[in-house]
Amino acid sequence: MDALRGFGELGLGSRLKRVSEFVMKETQIVYDHFNIDFDPYLFPIFKIISNKDGVTNSEIQNSLQFSQPAITQALNKLNNKGLIIYKTDKEDKRKKIIYLSNKGQITLETLKPLWINIDKVIKEYTLESSSSLIEHLNALENKLNKKSFSKTIIDNIKMEVVQEIKIINYKNEYAKDFYKLNVEWLKTFFVVEPYDEEVLSKPETYIVNKGGHIFFAKLNNEIVGTVALMPIGNEGLFELTKMAVSPNHRGFKIGQKLMQYCIDFAKNEMKLPKLILYSNTKLENAIYIYRKYGFIEIPIQENSPYKRSDIKMELVF
Repeated sequence: MDALRGFGELGLGSRLKRVSEFVMKETQIVYDHFNIDFDPYLFPIFKIISNKDGVTNSEIQNSLQFSQPAITQALNKLNNKGLIIYKTDKEDKRKKIIYLSNKGQITLETLKPLWINIDKVIKEYTLESSSSLIEHLNALENKLNKKSFSKTIIDNIKMEVVQEIKIINYKNEYAKDFYKLNVEWLKTFFVVEPYDEEVLSKPETYIVNKGGHIFFAKLNNEIVGTVALMPIGNEGLFELTKMAVSPNHRGFKIGQKLMQYCIDFAKNEMKLPKLILYSNTKLENAIYIYRKYGFIEIPIQENSPYKRSDIKMELVF
């Protein structure tokens, strides 16, 4: 039994405090998931500073009507994180003007899309007709207990990111991205074998100039993922290979989007009869996804090009 609910209107203050603390905790989970070093309790003051071209301590207090100790504490935290800077007022040397630092500006741009989604989800959770505030709180807490607030926000953001991803073809200017993304992935799970180093260092020689294709996932102006269709031998066989996603963008289903694009391209544009791939069974999630897209296990030859490979799979169109 929820004792606070049983207190009715007498428990209003405590109910609001509980909801506030819950939302703050869930919002922190969102920030942590996307590796953003930010405290949700700092949001109001950080937002006030970001909205103005210089603001004083007193102006913050007048805008938010927070206690002065609370504002001072928050400003100290923002300053310790390097998100704000203080400048002396040109006319009154005793007055300090507060601005976002360069790091603060970068953090702001990172936070903006998250704030948009948090705002949307809060509206979704609070869109309810009720005859009293207590009744509204009951409905809100029921939703918060039934559907994870943080997971809903994270899923919404991931969906938006996937929709914004553009798949583009290889250009020489992306050769460094191709190398970096793959080496990063290999060092995370295995080691960079000599064959990897050779192919990754010369993608045009081993892939593009032989009739293969390299694709990239581009988000805004950043390359966040890659995959290749590499010819094998002289029999028109192609390997789906060299798929890697930036560590900061894993979990957004970018790899699946690249895979689907590759499969469609191989089938519809290249008119290939099948694709093969090599992998390792310790990558359980990857193997699951390959099977999901129709790949089936076939015998692996003794002279496999990759020492780490212990499974070979095939997709027949």
